[in-house]
Amino acid sequence: MSSKELVVLCTCPDGETARRLAGEVVEARLAACVNIVPGVTSVFYWEGEAQAETECLLVIKTSDFAYTRLEGLLVERHPYELPEVIAVGIEKGLSGFLDWIREETR
Repeated sequence: MSSKELVVLCTCPDGETARRLAGEVVEARLAACVNIVPGVTSVFYWEGEAQAETECLLVIKTSDFAYTRLEGLLVERHPYELPEVIAVGIEKGLSGFLDWIREETR
């Protein structure tokens, strides 16, 4: 079975939430690796008003094979009413690294 590798982006309100979610998705084998980027400033409209919040960004390496379950876990366990969950296909990358993503998310 062929699988496409993905990078999934998900913002979190704080480091504790980011670490908890990162650990859960790796433990569940829904991601090979999650990077946590602290101190991201997000500017957005929510409920008709401009907002600016400091968040942490999860950079999740996964496969399309695991994506649906990953999305479900993030939506279920995330504290936001509408969490950011955006998947971007990886067009090119080190073949050994991409193989590792596929193997870890089977």
